[in-house]
Amino acid sequence: MEVKEESEELSEVKEESEELGEVKEESVELSEVKEEKHHVKPGEKPLSRSKTKSKFLKKRRAKKSTTCTQCGKSFTNKHNHETHMRVHTGQKPFTCDQCGKTFPWESDLKTHLAVHTKEKPHSCSVCGKSFSVLKSLQRHEKTHSGVREYVCFECEKTFISVNCLKLHQRIHTGEKPNKCSHCDKRFSLSQHLKRHERIHSGEKPYKCSHCDKRFSLSQHLKRHERIHSGEKPFKCSHCDKRFSQSAHLKTHERIHSREKPHTCD
Repeated sequence: MEVKEESEELSEVKEESEELGEVKEESVELSEVKEEKHHVKPGEKPLSRSKTKSKFLKKRRAKKSTTCTQCGKSFTNKHNHETHMRVHTGQKPFTCDQCGKTFPWESDLKTHLAVHTKEKPHSCSVCGKSFSVLKSLQRHEKTHSGVREYVCFECEKTFISVNCLKLHQRIHTGEKPNKCSHCDKRFSLSQHLKRHERIHSGEKPYKCSHCDKRFSLSQHLKRHERIHSGEKPFKCSHCDKRFSQSAHLKTHERIHSREKPHTCD
């Protein structure tokens, strides 16, 4: 769950970073237009504010000639275009010196570093839950207020953030932008790709705190640790018997239902 939250945080930080870059450029260009306005040649009639702005916008749109060949998005300069291309190429030049994890944007790395420092300065006033990023707190607070302002026009399902809506819409579009570098399999979510790629790499990042056994998936580790803790969260609805795995509970409940799913040929 934490990995999913971090992934969403990084996506939103990335989007904000791109938007801020665009705003910064526009601000600089607007200041240039203001300077041009003050330098009116003798005999020329100065343009009105609205006409100056209109002229500037036309000029800016004409400058937006750097277009991504993958998705068609346009950019005002080569640098922003090159930075954007990391979305498609998978390039991740920023590396965490704590764990070696790599990121496509510096802002993503800064957000990730909070995982190691455990610093979570933003706390929810309702339940006390803390977050490392302010935007994550704001998104979380909507779970208390019930505000779900982003609506899917395909199925009318509502979401608390535009990023959640965009990820959901891939169910309808069938879009799978995340391709495995080892095989041709594609995924709609980046975390699903990462999980799949462990099949090829053999990576098992989740280590049991009681023994040396390692796992590729966090849910497999949780299930294994019940061997050590003795936890049995799955209770039979017909008797008091409990189980450490849901599959074992389902098998047991057939005793009560007399269900026999396996037939002899």
